[in-house]
Amino acid sequence: MKREFTSRRAPFYQDVPDEKWNDWRWQLSNRLNTVEELLNVLDLKDSEKEALRAKNLFRVDITPYFASLIRPEDPNDPIRQQVVPTAAELVPFTAMMEDSLAEDRHSPVPGLVHRYPDRVLMLVTTQCATYCRYCTRSRIVGDPSATFSRKDFEAQIAYLENTPQVRDVLLSGGDPLVLAPKLLEEIISRLRAIPHIEIVRIGSRVPVFLPMRIDQPLCDMLAKYHPIWLNIHVNHSNEISAELAAACDRLARAGIPLGNQSVLLAGVNDCPHIQRQLVQDLVRIRVRPYYLYQCDLVEGAGHFRTPVAKGIEIMEALRGHTSGYANPLFVVDAPGGGGKIPLMPNYLISMSDHKVILRNFEGYITTYEEPLDYQPHDSKTCKYCQSKRPEPGQTGISGLLDGERLNIEPEGFDRTHRRGGEAHRLNADEHKWIPFGIGAETGPQIMVGEPLTVVNGEVL
Repeated sequence: MKREFTSRRAPFYQDVPDEKWNDWRWQLSNRLNTVEELLNVLDLKDSEKEALRAKNLFRVDITPYFASLIRPEDPNDPIRQQVVPTAAELVPFTAMMEDSLAEDRHSPVPGLVHRYPDRVLMLVTTQCATYCRYCTRSRIVGDPSATFSRKDFEAQIAYLENTPQVRDVLLSGGDPLVLAPKLLEEIISRLRAIPHIEIVRIGSRVPVFLPMRIDQPLCDMLAKYHPIWLNIHVNHSNEISAELAAACDRLARAGIPLGNQSVLLAGVNDCPHIQRQLVQDLVRIRVRPYYLYQCDLVEGAGHFRTPVAKGIEIMEALRGHTSGYANPLFVVDAPGGGGKIPLMPNYLISMSDHKVILRNFEGYITTYEEPLDYQPHDSKTCKYCQSKRPEPGQTGISGLLDGERLNIEPEGFDRTHRRGGEAHRLNADEHKWIPFGIGAETGPQIMVGEPLTVVNGEVL
């Protein structure tokens, strides 16, 4: 049955005038971050008190609005677990890292991560409205001393101006929507002035933590710089309130396409039926599920991690069982900096040279006959193939399919397999290993109809 999205306000805040409660600046100024403040809205567990009093704990700040969505009678409330720390955060686990995605290692300038060929991640602040306990950037997020300076910003802009392969910029942080309105507009307008940048995206949890910030002046400002895309971050349907629904409606009416990124979290949303409810509620407020992330190997998040197989189970329960629009892409953001790797159940059962065998979500197995007279696409006469966007060093598997090269070798592959030997008469000629018709070099040039000279199996 379709549920109604409602408003909640903790009893402690019942006497706060509406004009204050609905003022995003008041919400930020009255965030909760100590045992004493949280006891006004919750009965804290011993583990939570221990964590809140620990030294060097990742920053705690919770808006009164979001704290009011916690159901205090439920010690395992899914919202509570996302924002109230426990002693489990202090426990190390195998493979945890400070920067598990190697973002800082792959930054050409501070705060700019150019991992994919045509797009960049641009970090513009280290501050958030509320802090998630599993934050992948906890190494800098929440730390005022780590924030990005004007000098950093100018270096980011200069890099983008001088890198024409970039067409897509994702603003993140921290949370870009906590920035002062004039500063946020300056950042977006500077990006819009770069001719080769086609779209600007914003990743933000402000609509979830602080929906009153999504006011009409903000929406009007964003609409001046289209195309603007925005992804929010909701992990459980309990986070979808009347206020969030209204904020998303304002954004959608401003012409901003909305997506959602959620993280698979043990004890929060590691259930196919919780996930199905979440994605169905999201599309009701015009937010399309985009990613479901496996939890990163970041310090403090060990207790949130699930087996990857749990994500596959959830995707099995979504594909075919609910609208295609409501299906996110399940990804592992590769530890060490490899980017997002999509995973899903296996629907391809087998194949031959003329048919494939497939199964659907019900277990129905069918065959698809392949065409026997298919004429392969001719990349030599295709204007799109001949003018494709350069991706230096990153064409990967697509480059192999495109015929750019024959293989991808691990670093030092040839050196390893020479086993310390020296050059000799059999390995001195590098042309032996240039495949004809593949890559920039095409091996021996042979005219059609020309007789071939072959010695020991090699074309001379």
